Amino acid sequence: MLYEPSGYDPNEWPDSYWRASCLPLPACPPLQGETQAQVAIIGAGYAGLNAALELVERHGTNVVVLDAAQPGWGASGRNGGFCCQGGARLDADQITRCFGREAAQDWDRFEARAIARVQDNLTRYRIDAQTTEPGELALAASPRSWARMQAAPVPEGGALLDRAELRAQGLNTAAYLGARYVPCGFGLHPYAYVTGLARAAQAAGVRVQGDSRVTEIVPHGDGWRLRTATGAVIARQVLIATNGYSDESLVPWLHRRILPAISNVMVTRPLTAAELDAQGWNRSLMAYDDRYLLHYFRLLPDNRLMFGARGGLSFQAHSVARFKQRARAEFELIFPQFRQVETAYSWNGLVCLTASLAPYIGPVEGAKGLWVALGWHGNGVAAASEGGRCAARGMMGARDAPPHITRKPPPRFIAPRKWALAAAMAVAGVMDGPLQRHD
Repeated sequence: MLYEPSGYDPNEWPDSYWRASCLPLPACPPLQGETQAQVAIIGAGYAGLNAALELVERHGTNVVVLDAAQPGWGASGRNGGFCCQGGARLDADQITRCFGREAAQDWDRFEARAIARVQDNLTRYRIDAQTTEPGELALAASPRSWARMQAAPVPEGGALLDRAELRAQGLNTAAYLGARYVPCGFGLHPYAYVTGLARAAQAAGVRVQGDSRVTEIVPHGDGWRLRTATGAVIARQVLIATNGYSDESLVPWLHRRILPAISNVMVTRPLTAAELDAQGWNRSLMAYDDRYLLHYFRLLPDNRLMFGARGGLSFQAHSVARFKQRARAEFELIFPQFRQVETAYSWNGLVCLTASLAPYIGPVEGAKGLWVALGWHGNGVAAASEGGRCAARGMMGARDAPPHITRKPPPRFIAPRKWALAAAMAVAGVMDGPLQRHD
């Protein structure tokens, strides 16, 4: 584990607004005794559950899903609820240079399918995920970034909004000079979504086993044997879909190929109409700024403001408290009229980065039947949902199922990862500069 054990303890649920505001999923029982399956999936999050549903519904596969905690405990139940484009940290020009123009177009199509996949899941499985208005706002935090934004092509259906236009549209802050609006994506309740997927998987015949940490994966005949504290699964194929919470000791191939990073979220008490009007922020659009150490936020259906920030290098209490203090100060700088608004919930969790800056959806070299789908770069609501479906199709023999940029295994990080992360954050902080008011 890269961080302190407290960050991985399945018995410690985060102080999350999402779980507090949603009917809990009945506990999924732990695996008992030895069983068999055609496919065993490790991780009951967006990727794992979508893969399970794809395998059962389209291929009639016998599937068991194993999770160290319960569905919704990990990143799929504690993120910001942004169903939007993303999943990689490569832009179209970078993808074109590295993989070719067709690969960039392939990734664009994947991003669109990923958002549509989530919407289809919500409709098909009748999941009430409290979706908000469509669209996403990228905010410019400096004159230089606003100039870059103005010089770049505007996506189809999108728009550039200066400060006056942002104020007129109920999107006023004290920190941003302008924004780019894109019409795709929507906000949702992430815990409601992932637990809804778990219910759908169970209804389809998937065995979802909670509190079943896999402690060993070893070859067994022409397949694999997965051991937990109370049982074992023998399966022809295995999919590892645990993202930033992956146990790298299980599969040596995984070692140092991922970089878990801490992201932090707070949710305020419900804001009054007068408070919202005073700030001039009345919309429920997903919004984020273009800083390397970005902030992301959106107004929830009950008028609470969800505010997230990247950073932190430890789950130790003093480190978490220090970062919360910094994030709260930045929240108040962006929204000065909300200074007196209390924080009702605050928690953190792990996102998953790779050195290739792209997810990996594919087989483990030299381990027939062992697959991986992870590395969503803090933006996995949509990407992991469709990525899990792609992994399932690939495991069933579809050669072109995963997007082109996700088929290349990520290289290993060479430097000690926490040192590299600390250095990268320090450089990012210098490049970002201090967050400033521009009103």
